[in-house]
Formats: sequence, structure tokens, C-alpha cells
Amino acid sequence: MGKATGFMEYTRQENREILPEVRTGNFLEFHEYAAEKERICQAARCMDCGVPFCQSAMKLKGMVTGCPLHNLIPEWNDAIYKGHDTHALMRLLKTNPFPEFTGRVCPALCEKACINGQYGDPVTIHDNELYIIEKAYEKGTMAALPPEVRSGKKAAVIGSGPSGLAVAYKLNRRGHEVTVYERDDRIGGLLMYGIPNMKLDKKVILRRQKILEEEGIVFKTGVDVGRDVTVEELKKEYDAVILCCGAKKPRPLAASGIEDVKGVYYAVDFLGDVTRGVLSGKIDKKLTSQVEGKHVVIVGGGDTGNDCIGTVIRMGAADVTAIEMMPKPPVDRREDNPWPEWPKTLRTDYGHVEAIWKFGDDPRVYETTVKEVISDKGVIKAVKTVKVAFEGGKLNAVSGTEKEIKCDLLLIAAGFIGAQDYLPDSAGIERTQRGTVKTSDEDSYATNLAGVFTAGDMHRGQSLVVWAIREGIHCATEVDRYLMGYTNL
Repeated sequence: MGKATGFMEYTRQENREILPEVRTGNFLEFHEYAAEKERICQAARCMDCGVPFCQSAMKLKGMVTGCPLHNLIPEWNDAIYKGHDTHALMRLLKTNPFPEFTGRVCPALCEKACINGQYGDPVTIHDNELYIIEKAYEKGTMAALPPEVRSGKKAAVIGSGPSGLAVAYKLNRRGHEVTVYERDDRIGGLLMYGIPNMKLDKKVILRRQKILEEEGIVFKTGVDVGRDVTVEELKKEYDAVILCCGAKKPRPLAASGIEDVKGVYYAVDFLGDVTRGVLSGKIDKKLTSQVEGKHVVIVGGGDTGNDCIGTVIRMGAADVTAIEMMPKPPVDRREDNPWPEWPKTLRTDYGHVEAIWKFGDDPRVYETTVKEVISDKGVIKAVKTVKVAFEGGKLNAVSGTEKEIKCDLLLIAAGFIGAQDYLPDSAGIERTQRGTVKTSDEDSYATNLAGVFTAGDMHRGQSLVVWAIREGIHCATEVDRYLMGYTNL
């Protein structure tokens, strides 16, 4: 423990955010990172608990609290406090191969389990993690480490999202030759085209790609497995094939009048198109014209819905309405939701903050859904909403609560319902009722095809980046055992 009284001497100070009036003028990352002196004080708040819940990933009442990667959080907090930056990096990389991703986009399950949060404010674990990895890049200690010995085995990873990258990273470190196939023009999956640039600068992904390539991983972009090449063809060339294609089949909106109407987009498609424009230096004028000065309605209250809010504000939307089916959460914990359970409380994220600044009100409307899309000559003009309530475990519309809202652009961020059909169907791979790829149990990664495995959202369903990384790590262990007859991963 770095400083026995640190948690009493220092108050929690998160990385500061650039003011909304400044940051909404561009798509750059909007956090200002604390200097070393301040970060040392924040690390000193860690109590080095005898039983550190922060790294335990406990499931309480069906929800996980604590880090799914079991990061050695007290150890690297202590190293930060003592100025042992390289040691902190080694302890962090031991469990998390991509802290530059989780340090930006993870909702910090670890902090929700921090004992300092029981009666006060938790340690800034999320910011401390990002400090370690960015300091390592700055100092040059974050460098490629190619394996000294190759196994002679070859593996193909399909999909370069967080789970695919984690599988590739671990198998390559073991000495296997790894090739990653990605259907898009750049690697990263949802890291690249599902998360906006202001939340995860794409330079961060390209920086890591360079290191992975120096370590021996081969990336083949623009190759759509299941269409351009079959799984059967890959099995003839590789000793193992791992499917990490995500759960990209979007959940449709059950609203009348929505078919074949212009101005309706699935959120991830919209965010991907915007990111492509940001990367090229100019967002497509046709896309911009659908947002600038227009009334935008977003369906879905999760991270993707929030990302859509921040994106359309930067593109000049006239106003934004965010529709959420669930009731508004309480501001403070209820008595039946005690620490260290995941706090079921109101979360006001960066997009909501920006909307409040821009339009004067929180854009979220709770216990509501879109009942009907109103169009004129095939172009959306408005949506008709209705209040909903859960009765007997079912969601029912409340009669007499219909309301019409002007809408020039409708973004559907209602989640996903499993993997896209064409790859599993073309390969004869079994799936579950949830649309995910089937394995014998949740801790197994082998599909019904010999030598073919799966991981990430394609296996567990839509989830967090940190869970995808965990899946990739565990899947790599199973693949290694299949290839070698044993594993030391």
C-alpha cells in the first residue's frame, strides 16, 4: 500500500473534460489527462484491500461488479504512487492486453466495487489505468515483443474487434502464426466504426495495430469471410479458425409505417459512416444534410444512443430527443441495491451533458417507445410515441398517451439480436435461440465444427469491450490446448 492514509487525505479527481461549448466543435477526444503529480495522489487513495473486490468480477443479483479481466489493480496503483511506471505497466499487461481501449471506453466495473465507494468516492481506477499505458507509449516502454520461438501452427481469426484482437494477441505470443481477416477497410470492428472518434481516437487503434504487426500478426482487411472466402477453405489452410464477428444483427423497431422510409438508420451504421467521414477529413455532404438543422430522434438509452446524441450535436442538429423504454433510474442508490452491487442509478454521460448545454434540457424521455413513423412521399416527417409500462412481466402501451414529435432523422439504437446470418449459415455452424454461435456451455468456445471456435459478442451476445477481451483471452487458451495438446496460457 503506497500511502496508508491516502484515502483520507485526497479526494477523488477524475480526468477533466473539455467544456461542451469547445469540444462539440470537433470530433477530437474531449478529456484532459491529469499530470503525473495529480495521478500519484489519486493512486495513493487505493487501500490495497485484503480482499480487493475491484478485481473480483462478482455476479450479484444477475449483474457483475468488479473487473472481468481480474486486473491487479492494487498492485499497479501502488506502483504508480511509488513512481515505478515500468513495473505498473508489466502488472497491467499481465491481465489486460489493451488498456488503451478499456481506459477510454470501459464503464469501470472495477470502480463500482471499490471499497472507498461504500461510503464515499471510489478510486479513479479507470483513469489510473489509462495513465499507465499512455505513459508507457510516451516513454517508449510500450514496444513490440515478438515470440522467440514459433510453434509451426497456424490460426485464422475472423473479425478484428476487441475479442478477435485478444485471441490474435495471445495466440501470437504463444508462438502460433496468426492471420486476422477483417471485412472493413480498417481493423478494430466496433472499436473503429461503432465508437465515435471523440470517445476513442482511431489513431489509438492504428498505433496498436503497428505493434501487433511488428510482433508478427498479419491483418487482411477488405476480406468478407462467408462471401469472399469460406470457412471450409480457411480450414484447409489453417490449423484452427476462430470466429469473432460480433453480434451485429440490429434489433428492429416495431413501429408501423417504418418500412422503406428515408431518414431511418440503425445507429451503428450511422456512426460508422460518420467515422469514415472523420477519418477521410470530410463527412459526406449527403449525410450532413440529414442532420444539420434537423429534428433528430434516437431510440435506445444505452451507450450507443448516447454516442448518437454527441455525434448529431457535433453535426449541427436542431434538437435531439432520446427515447428510452425503461423508467428513469434513481439519482441515489436504493436500499435494496447496496454496495458492492452494480449501482442502478441515473447516469448522465457526455452526450447528455452536451445536449443539456446545447438545448437546455436533458434529451431523455423515459417509459416511451415509437408507435408509428409518419412520412410524406417516402421521407420521414415525424414519429408518434406512446408511453409504456411493465405489467405482469410484459411491456404494454398506455392508451391515451400518444404524442407526435417532429423527426427528420430517426436513429435506432435498440441493441442487437445476435450474429449476422450469412457466415454461420454458410459454414453449417449451430446457433442458439439468441442468435449467438452455440458452444457446449458459456465457458467453452468450440463450435460444432472441429477446429472452429468462437469468442466475443458472437458467442456471448452484445456486451462490453472488457468482456470481449476476456472472451478472447479464454478462447485463446482453449485453441492453444487444441493445437498443442496442452497449454501454458
